[in-house]
Amino acid sequence: MTVGSYDTNLNGDGLRVGIVQARFNEDIGHGLLSSCLAELKRLGVEDEDVLHVTVPGALEVPLVLQKMAESQQFDALIALGAVIRGETYHFELVSNESGAGITRIGLDYGIPIANAILTTETDEQAEVRMVEKGTDAARVAVEMANLTIALEELNQDQGDDE
Repeated sequence: MTVGSYDTNLNGDGLRVGIVQARFNEDIGHGLLSSCLAELKRLGVEDEDVLHVTVPGALEVPLVLQKMAESQQFDALIALGAVIRGETYHFELVSNESGAGITRIGLDYGIPIANAILTTETDEQAEVRMVEKGTDAARVAVEMANLTIALEELNQDQGDDE
């Protein structure tokens, strides 16, 4: 076996990206979305290649990600939202279940999903993180879409050699 490497590819030209945004904690969601869309554009993803939908909260995000993954119309997906701790156990339930659902969809469908659902103690912590996390989500989606495509092509090439 020859050892090779794959260089990080942040070129978004031609990539199709689906974004699911939770409306709960709406101001944080808008900050995440704004920075995410700006970074996708900077990386070369065309506006017409992005589908943005909203859902009531973080627990609804995995279902819509699943529907998008089933469509096979996207190279990567992005989950946006914020779960901010309150005085009840609900924070843990929402954080854990939404995160597990997002991970499961990515693995079940073999599609990269950038999880940018913030889980913070306070509104202020979420506000401080929203621009960076939205930007990071765009970069993760593009990088992982390109890597996944490259690995699929590698697998096809190896299949052709047999």
